[in-house]
Amino acid sequence: MHKKNILSVIPMTEEQKARLEEAMPDGDFVYAQVSGLKQEQVCEADIILGNVPPQMLPGAKHLEWVHLNSAGFEKYTAPGVLQANTLLTNSTGTYGKAVSEHLFVMLLAMQKRLHTYRDNQNKHIWRDEGEVVSIGDARVLVLGTGDIGKHFASLCHALGAYVIGLKRSPGICPDCMDELHLMCDLDTLLPQVDVVAAFLPSTPETKGLFNREKFALMKEGSIFVNGGRGDLVCTEDLCDVLETGHLSGAALDVTDPEPLPEDHRLWDIPNAFVTPHISGAYHLPETLRNIVDICIENVGRYARGEELVNIVRKL
Repeated sequence: MHKKNILSVIPMTEEQKARLEEAMPDGDFVYAQVSGLKQEQVCEADIILGNVPPQMLPGAKHLEWVHLNSAGFEKYTAPGVLQANTLLTNSTGTYGKAVSEHLFVMLLAMQKRLHTYRDNQNKHIWRDEGEVVSIGDARVLVLGTGDIGKHFASLCHALGAYVIGLKRSPGICPDCMDELHLMCDLDTLLPQVDVVAAFLPSTPETKGLFNREKFALMKEGSIFVNGGRGDLVCTEDLCDVLETGHLSGAALDVTDPEPLPEDHRLWDIPNAFVTPHISGAYHLPETLRNIVDICIENVGRYARGEELVNIVRKL
């Protein structure tokens, strides 16, 4: 058996690289940055660790396994990107704290109108923006009860919110939630809650789910939060409903399209709070450490012929 050629584009310290190489002693490791990656490096790899641009992967004919540093994997399961016999794993479970805290703070800022006061500060306007609301009095609907959704629910629940979870299949209600329902109950629940927070993957069922009709079902004055995928939302419909004032605001770390064009009207809607899909990046050092730990664990498992964690697509 030839030595495995392992290409890693995940940033690692020297100590982490040593642990990685110890997990597969007979591996031939190459470390690179995505910005300087060469096609021949991708084509020579048996194993790739990290998110190599998907357009570079069809040429990797003997690629056995790709481990993504992201939780999202949609671009890598698209037809023609990976060979039929290429295993795919991801880093789900590593972004819960970072993404949930980011979106939770955005929600609190909107409830207290801090985004509006920041706008006023930039314009040198001293003005009272009026009534605010408390998270402790809110009914919060969390779409998606994975790692991120549970973290977000825990933060809301800790401050007194009544939290309702929504998922695709039946399960036991987590301690951080007061109720657990199925996605088929979405239309019934939307008029009952003050906050709708979505942490859903991009699937054929979720694309465009939040359109004009869904927003119309939401309670007047409620807040929409999206930390999952931008294509959950029909962006023009969201802009319309924000401009009419039916929703008091939207906190978004993801949009459709991305990047959001500089001339898009969403930028200029006062009750839209937008960040550029950065909550789940490496800004929180713990996130990267967790990603590397999962990566090293999986490399060791692969070397020993054991079942990998976070399998997205089996052989």
